[in-house]
Amino acid sequence: MGFLKGLLIRLATTALAFWLATLLIPGITLDADSVAGTVTTLILVAAIFGVVNAVLQPIIKTVGCGFYLLTLGLIALVVNGLLFLLTSWIAGEAGLPFHVDGFWPEAVLGALLVSVVTWILGAVLDRD
Repeated sequence: MGFLKGLLIRLATTALAFWLATLLIPGITLDADSVAGTVTTLILVAAIFGVVNAVLQPIIKTVGCGFYLLTLGLIALVVNGLLFLLTSWIAGEAGLPFHVDGFWPEAVLGALLVSVVTWILGAVLDRD
């Protein structure tokens, strides 16, 4: 039961972070018709982002280990921005009204904001 609770808290905090990104960063839009549509879209986009990160991030870090060392980890901003943009593309293909206009600055700043907000909320809510 603890695993499921942690997963739901992580999903909710990521959805909240995506909502904040749509409010604070021009170029990240969510065009749902209702509050229920907005919440559903945010939860689905958060789930897509979680799956994209869980599947691709370890592969990218393993393959690009040298770049991470060479750039002292700054390449992570580029990778996270690309994963954020990929999430937007998948959401669009799934018919969700979530869109990121471009890589810089929208996707990079969006990924950075989502990472910071989920980290803070995870620490506050003690999701583990």
